[in-house]
Amino acid sequence: MNFFANIGRAVMAVLAHIGSLAVFTGRSLVALFSPPIYTRLILGQMLSIGYYSLPVVGLTAFFTGGVLALQIYLGGNRFGAEAIVPQVVVIGITRELGPVIAGLMIAGRVAAAIAAEIGTMKVTEQIDALTTLATNPLKYLVVPRIVAAVICMPILTAIGDCIGILGGYAVSVYKLGFIGSIYLKNTVDFAHSEDVTSGLIKAAVFGFIVALMGCYNGFNSKGGAQGVGNATTNAVVASSILILAADYVLTSLLFHK
Repeated sequence: MNFFANIGRAVMAVLAHIGSLAVFTGRSLVALFSPPIYTRLILGQMLSIGYYSLPVVGLTAFFTGGVLALQIYLGGNRFGAEAIVPQVVVIGITRELGPVIAGLMIAGRVAAAIAAEIGTMKVTEQIDALTTLATNPLKYLVVPRIVAAVICMPILTAIGDCIGILGGYAVSVYKLGFIGSIYLKNTVDFAHSEDVTSGLIKAAVFGFIVALMGCYNGFNSKGGAQGVGNATTNAVVASSILILAADYVLTSLLFHK
C-alpha cells in the first residue's frame, strides 16, 4: 500500500501545483487589466528582456540557419533536391525554429533572472513590505515583466528570423555554391505572410509563458538561498517544457487541415 500512497501523494502534489499556477495566472491577468499602469517599470523590463537578449538570440539564430541549410543540402543531395534549401530554410525558420529557439534562449536567460530576483525579494520579505505599503505585488512585479515579455518576444523573433535566414544564405552561397541572387529570389517567392505571422503569434505566447513561470516560481520560493536556486531551476525547466508543448498546440491550431 505504501507504493500506491506514494503515487497518490505525487498526483496530489502535481494537482496542487497546477491549481496554484492557475490561481496565480488568473490573479496576474486581473492585475494586468486593472489600473495603475507602471509605464517606467514596463520600459525598464523591455530593456532588460528585449535589448539585452539581442546578442544571444542573434548568434543562436545565425548558426541555426547555417546548420539548417547545411543539413537540408546534405539530405536533399541524396535525392537530387539540393535546390529546395532556400525554401525549406525560410519556412523552417519563420514557422518553427525562429520562435522556438528565441523562446528557449529567453527562457534560459530571462526566466532564471526573474525567478532569482523575485525569489530573493520573497525570502527577504521585500514582497511583504510592498503589501504593507499598499502596493499590489502582482501589479508592481509581475505585470511589467509579462507585458514586456509579450511585446519583446515577437520583436526578437522577427530579428532572429532575419538573422537565421542570413545564416542560411551565408552557408549556401559561400560554402555550398548557391548563386546569391537566385537564393534570395527563391526565399522571397516562397515566404508567405501567414508563416511569419504564425511565428510571431507563437513568440508572444512563449513570452507570456517565460515571464509567468519566472514570476510564479519566484513568488513561491522559500527556504533561503537554496530555495531561490530551486526556483530558478524550476522556472527554466518549466518554461522550456511549456514552450515546446505550446508550440505543438499552436501549430495544430494555426496549420490544421
